[in-house]
Amino acid sequence: GALCSQWPYCRKRCSYCNFNKYVVPAADEEAMGACLVQEARTLLHLSQVQRWVCGGVWAVWGVPFGTHPQPSHPLPCSITSVFFGGGTPSLASPRTIAAVLEAVAGAAYLPAGAEVTLEANPGSAGTTRLASFRAAGVNRLSIGVQSLDDAELRLLGREHTAAEALGAVEAARGLFPGRTSIDLIFGLPGQSQDAWARGLEVALGLCDDHVSLYQLTLERGTALAAQVWGGALPAPPQDLLADMYQTARAMLVAAGFRHYEVSNFARKGAVSTHNLSYWRAEQYIGVGPGAHGRFVPRGEGSCSREARVQTLEPDAWMQEVRSRGHGTRRRVVLSLLEQLEEVLALGLRTDEGVTHERWGHFSPHLSLQAVFGAPGEAEDLQQQGWLVLDGG
Repeated sequence: GALCSQWPYCRKRCSYCNFNKYVVPAADEEAMGACLVQEARTLLHLSQVQRWVCGGVWAVWGVPFGTHPQPSHPLPCSITSVFFGGGTPSLASPRTIAAVLEAVAGAAYLPAGAEVTLEANPGSAGTTRLASFRAAGVNRLSIGVQSLDDAELRLLGREHTAAEALGAVEAARGLFPGRTSIDLIFGLPGQSQDAWARGLEVALGLCDDHVSLYQLTLERGTALAAQVWGGALPAPPQDLLADMYQTARAMLVAAGFRHYEVSNFARKGAVSTHNLSYWRAEQYIGVGPGAHGRFVPRGEGSCSREARVQTLEPDAWMQEVRSRGHGTRRRVVLSLLEQLEEVLALGLRTDEGVTHERWGHFSPHLSLQAVFGAPGEAEDLQQQGWLVLDGG
């Protein structure tokens, strides 16, 4: 499975964001880092991901670690990828990132070269700092550019300028060539299709091989939503949003990108293996305040897949981690029907769809053909061209 570690702190709250993030005068990084390490170890043990090495070692700050004897029968479980999200994880010290990776490699098999992604804001993504993250074990960067227009950035409440974003992407591409992703947002109040197309053209001139496009969602409790709903800013028409999406898709495909997921585009094979693990309904462990996970806690003797959510507020989460090793606030055993619904809802976001093989892992006795090939609504969807059911 995969592991996602959440850093909950930000310098400021953007006008559109309702993520679980906290703006504090000074974060206690030592305490937060120690608890991230402790929870990672605890949940890896609960998931019974075992340790073994299949050639090569993992190194942090030039020091190899995670070297464990290889059993005669290698176990199938390992951590396939690690993702540092947030909040703004690029505000954390590279040594904190290194400590979490060392904990993962000490409690599980983390293959040499496994994808390790760090989300970064342009304001905390200077060349020297990024080089330190690379030395800590990060090998892929996801930069929250969001826009290359200063007026739009101010509307979104971002702390960086377009020039700073350009500089951050350039620095990242030099350190993480072929493994630098940028995020862009469209559908801002007052944004025209032409302005969006021009901004995307500039982005295509500087981006690497992965781009994520997100339509702005007005979330309750955010400053931007209050402005739009209060009439101070215009709400973009739905047809305009659809046109923006189709324009972006056409431009990216023409530039050699594969539209491999609803919001994600990659070329030269630079897909996000970590995010693919979500869309393929694989197991993943969520570590940190507000993190989500989906795994079987075999360490407790369970054989059932659970949905887990960690405590939201950082101080409360740290207190729980110190007292019982983890801050899981809610855990729900997923029924087979709920698991199949997730397999479909997530898999249909991708261009590969839901394969017969993947469906069979969850439903060995009820095939995709039996579910979607039978007369009824599914057949109507196939006839209308909304659903394809084939040998794959």
